[in-house]
Amino acid sequence: MLGKIHLLEGDLDKAIEIYKQAVEFSPENTELLTTLGLLYLQLGIYQKAFEHLGNALTYDPTNYKAILAAGSMMQTHGDFDVALTKYRVVACAVPESPPLWNNIGMCFFGKKKYVAAISCLKRASYLAPFDWKILYNLGLVHLTMQQYASAFHFLSAAINFQPKMGELYMLLAVALTNLEDTENAKRAYAEAVRLDKCNPLVNLNYAVLLYNQGEKQGALAQYQEMEKKVNLLKDSSSLEFDSEMVEMAQKLGAALHIGEALVWTKPVKDPKSKHRTTSTSKAASFQQPLGSNQALGQAMSSAAAHRKLPSGAGGTSQPTKPPPLPLEPEPAVETSPAEAPAQISEKQE
Repeated sequence: MLGKIHLLEGDLDKAIEIYKQAVEFSPENTELLTTLGLLYLQLGIYQKAFEHLGNALTYDPTNYKAILAAGSMMQTHGDFDVALTKYRVVACAVPESPPLWNNIGMCFFGKKKYVAAISCLKRASYLAPFDWKILYNLGLVHLTMQQYASAFHFLSAAINFQPKMGELYMLLAVALTNLEDTENAKRAYAEAVRLDKCNPLVNLNYAVLLYNQGEKQGALAQYQEMEKKVNLLKDSSSLEFDSEMVEMAQKLGAALHIGEALVWTKPVKDPKSKHRTTSTSKAASFQQPLGSNQALGQAMSSAAAHRKLPSGAGGTSQPTKPPPLPLEPEPAVETSPAEAPAQISEKQE
């Protein structure tokens, strides 16, 4: 109960210390082991999370919370087929679990089976209509399928439940751009920039929109802001940037006459690839529209879905996990999305 109180106060470190003591007294208590594993998972300490979840499954192989959390870890690392195998076991125990169907849907999304992904996510949304993470994922999948009106519908709903997450406004702006509502797209980007202080993708997409509208000064300002964020991330972590994002940034840099080689890009190993980037960058410099609607949406979705960029919802330079990812079962106490953007009654990126 003391651990639950710490969770309600949002103090994960103290909660973990309490649960560690509890596990020492009751090393075979699967509920304590699972909760501790989920807390480590929420903090991104995967080795300890896997260790405690594995111990819980050793004592109780049918513990669906531990199985779901283990599956979400495999899913996060791209092992979609193995994760789906785990989820089949969970489906027998809790067939109406919203996080389960959310995770299954995002497994299909990772396998590029978008129709199946939407089907599973809509079932999850039916079971938990007020879960913004599921609505976020639905918007992301519809964007990837270029169904922009549907994407707008789900992203707007997600924003109603999570109005202070910049990445949601960015995705909404991508949908509005493709729906040819430029003015509202600019407003959405402006709000995204105000809320999100560490995701460079927000500034890059905004800069592309401004450039395509002929507003070079505004595009240049956003491009420079993007570079600042990239340098901060480069100094504080070893994140790899999405290749499509890097290519688009190179094109935009050349079009704005800043130079093709960005300080934060890694040397291109494939000479053919470098030549291709150079030629497209030159073409872009003639005030031609940068990035087709499809490329814009795909750049955003690949970055978000594969977690190569932080969501930055908290406004700090520390990377946080984006929602279009699996949701793990939450520890015994439900925390609000604002307190735990990476988890939910099991989690999300």
